[in-house]
Order: sequence, then C-alpha cells, then structure tokens
Amino acid sequence: MINLIPATLDEFDSVVAFYDDVMERTPNVYQFALWQTGKHPTADGIRAYIKEGSLYLYKEDGKIVGAMAFPMYQGEDYHPVEWARPLKDDEVAVLHIFAVSPDMQGKGIGAQMVKAAIELAREKGRDTVRLDTLATNLPAQHLYTSLGFQFRGQQHRLAENTIWTDFYYYEYNG
Repeated sequence: MINLIPATLDEFDSVVAFYDDVMERTPNVYQFALWQTGKHPTADGIRAYIKEGSLYLYKEDGKIVGAMAFPMYQGEDYHPVEWARPLKDDEVAVLHIFAVSPDMQGKGIGAQMVKAAIELAREKGRDTVRLDTLATNLPAQHLYTSLGFQFRGQQHRLAENTIWTDFYYYEYNG
C-alpha cells in the first residue's frame, strides 16, 4: 500500500504549485470539480489544512503525485445528509480536495490513495469516511463506489467559488 505523508509548511509552495498544475492540465477539471486557480482550492485553504496536519501527500521520487485534505472531522454542511450511522462531527474522517497529477491519472493511484486514507482513518480511530463530490463528477463517483462507498444523498448548495450546484455525498463504513 502507498504511504500518505502529512504535508509541512516548508512544502506549501510545492503543494500550491501541484494543485495549480492539476487545475491547468486536467481535462474538464472545472466540470468535474469546479476548481479554479485562486478560487478553489485556495492557497489560504491549503495552508490551513497543512497547519492543522490534515493535508496528506503521496510522492514518487520526491515529487508530489497526489494530495488530499483528510481532516478527522466533518463540517456543518454534512449535517443534513441521512448517513448510515449517526456520528458526531469528530467521529468521522472526511476527504476533500483530492487530486492526482495529470501525468499519473488513470494508473490506479487515486484508488490506492483512497485505500490508504481509509487505513489512516482506522489508525486514528475512525471507521467511517465521508466525502462529497459534484453531481457532474462521474469519474470520482465511479471510483468511490468501486471502493465500497455508498451514496447517501444530495444537496444543492453554494460552493466555495460562489456557484450553486448539486453535491453528492458518499460514506464508507469499514
């Protein structure tokens, strides 16, 4: 299994450059993730995840190949969803801003990273992982369901980059 390592503030510029590259070179990234440079994910948001120790990297030969925010809590936007298990905010792990380098997409790295994240959650005492994805992000939905995530509902809400859109919510109970 691959090893996810927490990002450090010393790597901040490299992490931001990684996400910028993903946004610039991933076909249909806006359709699938609503990601736009400077709007989402933001440098401030990335810095906050690094500072709290919840931004994880996967590297090959010292180069960032994948990244994800993986806090051991959920936000209020997850409250309206009918989850399989009613858990407190700090009893779940939540996957955010998950990305794989455009050069490495389609090679199974994303699936390996999600599996490693599930294992990391277990190590931190969480056997439930939740996430949201855009209704239009069919590749992500396929990945998550193939790994055992169950669809739990949808919400029409305002995204960080000020667009109203439909989000699908998924849950993995290990």
